[in-house]
Amino acid sequence: MKNVAIPEKKLRDDAAAILNAALRAADAGDAVRKHLRITKGVLRAGRARLSLSKFDRIFLLAVGKAAVPMSQAVADVLGRKLSGGMVLTKEGHAPSAVKHCEIFEAAHPIPDERGVQASLILHTLLSELNARDLLICAISGGASALLPSPAAGISLEDKQKTTDLLLRAGANIHELNTVRKHLSRLKGGRLAALAYPATVLSLLLSDVVGDDPQVIASGPTVPDSSTYSDALAILDKFGLLGRIPKSVRAHLEEGKAGAIPETPKPGDAAFRNVFNVIVGDNRTALCAAAAKADELGYCSLLLSSTLQGETRQVAGVHAQILREMRSSGNPVNPPACIVSGGETTVSVGSKGKGGRNQEFALAAAIEIDGVRDVLVLSAGTDGTDGPTDAAGAIVTGNTLRRARELRLDARDSLSSHDSYPFFERLGDLIKTGPTGTNVMDVHILLAG
Repeated sequence: MKNVAIPEKKLRDDAAAILNAALRAADAGDAVRKHLRITKGVLRAGRARLSLSKFDRIFLLAVGKAAVPMSQAVADVLGRKLSGGMVLTKEGHAPSAVKHCEIFEAAHPIPDERGVQASLILHTLLSELNARDLLICAISGGASALLPSPAAGISLEDKQKTTDLLLRAGANIHELNTVRKHLSRLKGGRLAALAYPATVLSLLLSDVVGDDPQVIASGPTVPDSSTYSDALAILDKFGLLGRIPKSVRAHLEEGKAGAIPETPKPGDAAFRNVFNVIVGDNRTALCAAAAKADELGYCSLLLSSTLQGETRQVAGVHAQILREMRSSGNPVNPPACIVSGGETTVSVGSKGKGGRNQEFALAAAIEIDGVRDVLVLSAGTDGTDGPTDAAGAIVTGNTLRRARELRLDARDSLSSHDSYPFFERLGDLIKTGPTGTNVMDVHILLAG
């Protein structure tokens, strides 16, 4: 295909259309409806085949940023068969009611007292389940922070501080959730253990690299292979053993010594009637993005759905790929689109305002400064990027020129992790509002 000069406005419009296609494909409600159905009195999801005649009651627990659309889909499938349930989501992510369910909101990513109170209500529900009950769990990203149930002797404040220290140190979701599991009464398979002998069907919308059910929302209904020793090793890796609350360290060390029971492991009787089904993931969104790019006339390439690492370094590699693509036609000849996804991390050393997607875009903008006909978009599929109201940001080869005209220093903003004000001045923040899904991040690279 010939090289074609594409106006920047069209690049921006096309990037927005590609992102919208990714978000539509990852719609959480649709993901549930594709996997959950009733046929001749049998509820089917993944390998689960559950005869509804075996259950007197069916309850729903939906937790996460996509809890509302997922719970609405479950309620649509079950109709009057649904006895009741609870929906817990991030504040501002509950635009509508769910039949037969009570809705709760709490804070994310640092847990708050509202999440603790919702956890107490859940404990009561779980304690009342019996072998003739079915509990359907609809779990999406954010559930781990939204459903805090600190272990005995650990306060919410202690757990908040530990979570905050790990986030600021740059711990990835696998590391963060390993620690969380061992400070909780619900995570790491403990929710399933509390629901026993009821049957549990968990519908998981993956927001973690590799789609490991143990890591999604800290695996509340999944056998846990991690240990107290692993949690201590992670804290030691980031130099946090001397900074975490004394109650947290004492609890983990007692667990390592065997004085506190471990999380339930594979083979535990609690999982005899537990079914975990992944209903959506990042690759689904990326495939839809690539298809939309093809439709718009670009040659598309899905680079990876498993990106990890320090955000600015990953962004730098993407920018160099984009420069190479623009200059030589490798790995895809322009007009071309490369899409990628995953979850990078930011090691926060200052109190700037932003998120990993805004930082990704800013780091890329520095690397593509002055390059013609190129664009980078980075956005969180849940509609929020860090503690901001933006999903991410969009940059081109002209971004730094425009920034200099406004006397904005891109490198200074990057070093202070203060990307939000930078893009706010430029008008290049992406604001979608809550999207009703959460399958990590989407990066879109366009070359005209």
